[in-house]
Amino acid sequence: MNDSQIRGAEIVIKSLVAENARYIFGYPGGAIMPVYDALYDYMDRILHILTRHEQGAIHAAQGYARVSGQVGVCMATSGPGATNLITGLADALIDSTPLVCITGQVASHLLGTDAFQETDVVGISMPGTKWNIQVRRVEDIAPAIAKGFHIARSGRPGPVLIDITKDAQTSLGDFNYVPCLNIRSYRPYPKVEDHIIEKAASLINQARKPYVLFGQGVILGKAEKALQAFLDKSGIPAACTLLGTGAISEEHPNFVGKLGMHGNYGPNLLTNQCDVLIAVGMRFDDRVTGDVKRYAKQAKVIHLELDPAEVDKTVKSEVAVVGDCRISLEKLTEKVEKKTHPDWIKEFRELEAEEKRVVVGNDLSPTKVGLTMGEVIRHINEFKADDAILVTDVGQHQMVAWRYFEYKTSRTQVTSGGLGTMGFALPAALGAQLHDYNRQVICVVGDGGIQMTFQELGTIMQTKAPVKVVLLNNNFLGMVRQWQQLFFDKRYSFTELDNPDFIKIAEAYNFKVQKVDERADLRQAVAEMFVHDGPYFLEVVVEKEDNVFPMIASGSSVEEVRLS
Repeated sequence: MNDSQIRGAEIVIKSLVAENARYIFGYPGGAIMPVYDALYDYMDRILHILTRHEQGAIHAAQGYARVSGQVGVCMATSGPGATNLITGLADALIDSTPLVCITGQVASHLLGTDAFQETDVVGISMPGTKWNIQVRRVEDIAPAIAKGFHIARSGRPGPVLIDITKDAQTSLGDFNYVPCLNIRSYRPYPKVEDHIIEKAASLINQARKPYVLFGQGVILGKAEKALQAFLDKSGIPAACTLLGTGAISEEHPNFVGKLGMHGNYGPNLLTNQCDVLIAVGMRFDDRVTGDVKRYAKQAKVIHLELDPAEVDKTVKSEVAVVGDCRISLEKLTEKVEKKTHPDWIKEFRELEAEEKRVVVGNDLSPTKVGLTMGEVIRHINEFKADDAILVTDVGQHQMVAWRYFEYKTSRTQVTSGGLGTMGFALPAALGAQLHDYNRQVICVVGDGGIQMTFQELGTIMQTKAPVKVVLLNNNFLGMVRQWQQLFFDKRYSFTELDNPDFIKIAEAYNFKVQKVDERADLRQAVAEMFVHDGPYFLEVVVEKEDNVFPMIASGSSVEEVRLS
């Protein structure tokens, strides 16, 4: 035995410290217990957040990663602990969130014997991870973690899972951490080809009605300033996807709104009238395209994309600019002509005015008796800080909050986009808040989703994170009910909820609480929430059967967007 050798469990912790991991979100158990024992001696260098469920741990890690831009770390034991991470892994993969998830595993000699709490988590998680590995030898622990961090953060980010057997954790080995800087055959940043840039610029310069659609790739690539410079010079109108929101300020003169099923009227409708469509860091998700057979067929498509697998996957491009979109935009800005497109942008503004007349006024300043979700967001805008972070769950409240929250800076929109995971918001808001206790973090949830991870109020209580939770309660699974109303003859099959007393539950977790069901009390309640310096739980009882418009029905064309 070498006196300098340490147990594999300590190598795990020292490796995370070497990667400057600030937090571990996790839940202990038998197969990961040696690592937790080692962590006891490192609490001054890395902080563990004990969530109340492993799904809460991974969503909290996602929230932290999305706001900080750093790799989120979570940890769980084998068997059910590991399988409880799967939803979060799938969510992080489709939304390109960098995570390193470490799971314990039964000892090597028990693998394949159906030992207590043994599951093939590597096999189960393979479709939901960017990379995963099972480590059975102590000498492989540090290299696996180094490789995992490199893969998670580089190129198109994503989740990594490292499964470590218990004997690897308890065996002795040397610690010599070498950060991973490259991997043979892994090329996360394809070179941007100048001749492709020339071809793209030529198309843009000839266009009469060019149109930019930008997504989260702009944020992940730190290309916000490059996008703004491109828009300033080219004068092209631009709309964002759900996860691209905040990449440029909504006050930018070229910003025309939001795309997708519940996006804005003009940005959806006019997609089929542009002549050149410039997609930047977005993947043409079905919620954006609607019926792809009727999507932008008149346009020549220029696709700026880091991940080659996304190019021509859904929408065929005339010019594919593969590479870092910050570099691509900077090169493209040099080549495009300085222009304005006042008549083209005017078309968006005219449709925006129609949407305000038909939809927005009724949402934000309603005449109906019951409260609307939109007016709650209007009052939040009145009192929030410019850099406030909005974390939403999934459903009607998500779409309403996205439509009306005023985004002014990047990384202020945190939601489950591609997977649509109910229960995401509460733990994700905790992770977002832990990145910066001084930032306002507003967690907007529905009465369905919050009950999937309600227990994470306990984690917020224990950390004293000053998250402001706004529950929009309509006693329904609202988005499903809307579809049942519009497409299933109002056959409300198992979507109405008999809810508990949310206020009593939140009070039990030491939250400052308030419940509002009258319009006259709403503004003051929101103001009081923001004045309070700790966690706050505001329940607002809203109309039971309100719908979210505009809406593009599934399988419809973007031209078939409905205002009512």
